[in-house]
Amino acid sequence: MIQNKYHANEKGYYGDFGGAYIPEMLYSNVEYLRTNYLRIIENPEFQLEFNQLLKDYVGRPSPLYFARRLSETYGASIFLKREDLNHTGAHKINNTIGQILMARQMGKTRIIAETGAGQHGVATATVAALMNLECVVYMGALDVQRQAPNVARMKMLGATVVPVHSGNKTLKDATNEAIRDWIQNPENTFYIIGSVVGPHPYPDMVSRFQSVISEEIKIQLLEKTGRENPDKIIACVGGGSNAAGAFYHFLDNENVELIAVEAEGLGINTHQTAATTAIGKTGIIHGSKTLLMQTSDGQIEEPYSISAGLDYPGIGPLHAHLFVTGRAKFYAATDHEALVAAKLLTRLEGIIPALESAHAFAVLPKVRLKQNEIVVINLSGRGDKDMETYLKSNF
Repeated sequence: MIQNKYHANEKGYYGDFGGAYIPEMLYSNVEYLRTNYLRIIENPEFQLEFNQLLKDYVGRPSPLYFARRLSETYGASIFLKREDLNHTGAHKINNTIGQILMARQMGKTRIIAETGAGQHGVATATVAALMNLECVVYMGALDVQRQAPNVARMKMLGATVVPVHSGNKTLKDATNEAIRDWIQNPENTFYIIGSVVGPHPYPDMVSRFQSVISEEIKIQLLEKTGRENPDKIIACVGGGSNAAGAFYHFLDNENVELIAVEAEGLGINTHQTAATTAIGKTGIIHGSKTLLMQTSDGQIEEPYSISAGLDYPGIGPLHAHLFVTGRAKFYAATDHEALVAAKLLTRLEGIIPALESAHAFAVLPKVRLKQNEIVVINLSGRGDKDMETYLKSNF
């Protein structure tokens, strides 16, 4: 196991953040994972099957594309890590394949998941169909409406989609319901968490499954430029799995600037935002200690973003640690800035990004770029699922 200041320690803490704050009913499940996940993941047979599925089923390695016109616009060499070209249309499939293999190893017959934008739900439903396992996906009722294409895909794949009507009917509320289900069905159920959140070992385990992104970036960048380390890596952050994967192999190289972009929504001061690091405080959410948006008496603030996948009131403990230590720079992009960035990328490069990914591109005008700099942006998902939102926004 990697032992250093930007990775989880044996108790699942990144500095002051992380841990496992769980009800007793889940203790045996989580404890089994904690004590066995590294042994299972590092087993050569597991690695062989995992990597074979990434290659033949997902279509990895995903391309590292030099965005010529975008580079000319911003005056730097900008490369896009094309996770949008993966099977199911996003980075989420990397993690769900890893976790479905873990579930099978543990003898679980039922899979549950939460989803916001629907990409994790689709990826979970996909691998559950592949492994012939029952699948239930919890999704906020608002997200069910604004992500209708992904809901249809999940149902076609055989998953049961459960709309959640509590709270603001988005990702936080879907996660709450998934955890309630897990508490009620601990024996036969495996919870595939979609981001680097939740109790240890989930944040570290998901980071490891997504680290294939940064592993490939190093190899591909060396082939294209003669150097394996970029000057900057940019990724959007809600819970933060795509960013964790893009940052993973560069965490300890402080010559590489890590840039995380949160969803500002309608503005930091409007109470219609999901910019956790701008207004959040330390607290506990969904089984881990991290930064989250909360009221003065500790109640969770309802988040808002035009992007369903970034509409979460906290960030993963790894990202909280990166923020507090200054290892990563955190920016925020408004709904409008994300829409403008999406339109620009579409017109310059012929690529329609997911709204989540559009937030990463929205930071380009805010970041000081130099002529000879190499910048990698993690294009974590494709925009098919967001077409209705784009059209409503006069895209």
